Amino acid sequence: YQELCCDVVEELYEDGFPLYKGRSAGWAAGVVHAIGWVNFLQDPQQSPHMTSAQVAEGFGISQGTMVAKSKIIRDELDLVRLDPDWCVPAMLEKNPLAWMLEVNGFVMDARDAPREVQEEAYRLGLIPYIPADKQERKPESGTGTNIIEFPSGRNENSRSKSRHKTDDDTVSLFETLEE
Repeated sequence: YQELCCDVVEELYEDGFPLYKGRSAGWAAGVVHAIGWVNFLQDPQQSPHMTSAQVAEGFGISQGTMVAKSKIIRDELDLVRLDPDWCVPAMLEKNPLAWMLEVNGFVMDARDAPREVQEEAYRLGLIPYIPADKQERKPESGTGTNIIEFPSGRNENSRSKSRHKTDDDTVSLFETLEE
């Protein structure tokens, strides 16, 4: 979540979005809420989870302010639920939007495609990884639901690469695929 939130701020900054107008706590909470909204953070069936009220309280602002800022951010970045460009890794694996490809006018699940098609789709950045190469995930220790705690400081290893893609980056899967 922290990396994605940093990416949102970077994307907004690059777009010339006026984050300096208003309280920084409101914008910070809006960013966390927007990424949480994409990834169903408030769903108690998900792990980790945190309610909107808890996020707002953690930033010391009203829930209304946070939701308003979140909506502005979601509209600015055209965020949708389960947006593959803004999903946490745990959600990406289960996200059907991350695996859908249009081939000759038909939508298909890339996980069912031949390996060479998967390799080309991965090379073009259309899928997050080649499914057969994904190692089996080991079960996490503990069986309960994780509750997110607010960190005390910023991670120094945060990535600065933006994950948001524009429509200009659209590539056809079979443009470069050789028979």
